[in-house]
Amino acid sequence: MAAHTSSLNGLVPVHIAVHDPAPMEEPGPQTNEFLRDRFTASAKYAGISWTEHGAEPRWLGTDTSTCAAAINPSQFSGNGADEYDRFLSGAASRGEPALIIATMGTADEDEAPVPSVFGRPGGRVDFRHFTGAIVGERLLTRAEVSLVPGLDPADSDLGKRLLSRPPSAPWWAMTVQATTSRGSRGTTVREPEGELVPILVDSLNEPVVARWTSGDGQQLWYVVPDGVDWNQMVDWLVRRALPEHVPAALRRVRSRHHVDPALETPAETQARSSLEELERRYLEDKTRLEAELAQARQEAEPVRAALLYGSGSELEDAVAAVLRAAGFTVTDLDEELGDTLSADLLAVLNGSTCLVEVKAASGAAGEKLISQLQRHLEKWPHLRPGQPVTCAALIVNHQHRLDPAERSAEVYQRRVVDTLPFPVIASGDLFRWWCTQDWPAVQGAVLGQAHVAGEREERPAEGGEIPAVGRRRWLTRGKQKAR
Repeated sequence: MAAHTSSLNGLVPVHIAVHDPAPMEEPGPQTNEFLRDRFTASAKYAGISWTEHGAEPRWLGTDTSTCAAAINPSQFSGNGADEYDRFLSGAASRGEPALIIATMGTADEDEAPVPSVFGRPGGRVDFRHFTGAIVGERLLTRAEVSLVPGLDPADSDLGKRLLSRPPSAPWWAMTVQATTSRGSRGTTVREPEGELVPILVDSLNEPVVARWTSGDGQQLWYVVPDGVDWNQMVDWLVRRALPEHVPAALRRVRSRHHVDPALETPAETQARSSLEELERRYLEDKTRLEAELAQARQEAEPVRAALLYGSGSELEDAVAAVLRAAGFTVTDLDEELGDTLSADLLAVLNGSTCLVEVKAASGAAGEKLISQLQRHLEKWPHLRPGQPVTCAALIVNHQHRLDPAERSAEVYQRRVVDTLPFPVIASGDLFRWWCTQDWPAVQGAVLGQAHVAGEREERPAEGGEIPAVGRRRWLTRGKQKAR
């Protein structure tokens, strides 16, 4: 192994178990497979600005005993095992944890649209001197991942950096498995050692980025997906991981990224303390705001989903919730009188009583929805002779299989609506008013502008029919308000 002179140059030595890519030339088509694989392995690290990030690479064939960390060390004899053991021995002699970054899987594996019978492409990370391994199963493209709350600053910073990867970047769901060995006496299973702490997880809460710590604390592994930005990873290693886990490594080389607090000037101490306080407040505020956002979404989602995509009782309940928020007193007539006997809801506000029919249509709304509300208006005086209605409204979630942006603006064409004695309201409009808490718009759409403004309106004739004069005035003013 070649000797490596060490000096106080401010650069932290880091072991990488490949050959130095700088002198390599890209292999031609006649080059043997071994050399092509060797070039491919080294090329991943060719673009790292080591000095800029305050690090010094120690490739295969160089001394690794003073290295502060290792990237993808190898256990294979003649291909990195000696360098790996010297790195581990050096860390142990100094009483420091061996800090290791390992990648899961292979990013450039061809991903078939249909998984083979042998499963999706995976990966494996084995530990040196400890039982167990971390195995990965490649997730489908554009898998959703999220940051685990409550992490320490170094782990949280790593997770945030990796969240910025391109949407098409690959991820592997990780699990810890036991070590098995077969011999003349059968198969021996040895339970995995250490602790795996998730940093990023997928939608099933499986870790896709994690930190593994051996039981004795001598090894500290960060397992990340293949295809990461290595400039970003080396920057994180020097700025966040080493100060957190191996601060002595920075002191030994007099890294510009580390100053002993005991040697700081008052100005440095004040600035550092202010920065730490800012980060602390940021984490507290972020945690609080994330909780508020989760609570707000939990409250909003049932109404949003029902108004935009729902039907039946789910849609009726959401409409009732919006009307109550707008100030109406709402009665569920299906529950009180029985299904099909009357309209779905009775909404009362400021002396106005409105029959509300709520319907859904996966495509264009049929005119039979109109006739249903008309029949309910005719039957109402027989159901509640002592409670006359002053108006009615038909609320329709039309074309609900389409994205809201792709739906027609109106439930029916103008020529149909102009002949009706009641308004037809798209549930999407109701959602927008509810979302912006525009309660006058909700009231105006359901009751008509004349009712909201307190203007005098003629009472309905016997049988629930709205007089023609009052109806035409409502249609003109009410439609303008609803839009």
